[in-house]
Amino acid sequence: MSHYLHNVPGRLRVKIPQLKGNDARSEEARGMLLAIEGVNDIRINTVTGSILVTYDAGRVDYRDLLEALREGGLFDHSKAVSNDQYIYEASLKAGTMLKKALLGTLVEKAFEGSAFSLLTALI
Repeated sequence: MSHYLHNVPGRLRVKIPQLKGNDARSEEARGMLLAIEGVNDIRINTVTGSILVTYDAGRVDYRDLLEALREGGLFDHSKAVSNDQYIYEASLKAGTMLKKALLGTLVEKAFEGSAFSLLTALI
């Protein structure tokens, strides 16, 4: 399962699958990040496994935050997808579903009223 990663200076969002439904692990992550000088606030959603960190970009780099999560066994950069990758993959899935739906409708219309549809109804 992949990790979602989005960063703008001063704000980092990371979705970490291990945090879903895991309050204890989420509190560990909170402690790791709060120990870093320059972190202002941390919000964790255990339903989605999302951590939102607001930080002073002049005092800490987002890569330091990710490194702390990596050292704590919570983040694997090789499994991370960026916002652009996430949107691209979601659009590919949506396109595939749309193609299947359209093809199904076309096939249904092509056989509508034919002997094949009568045979299908009898079976």
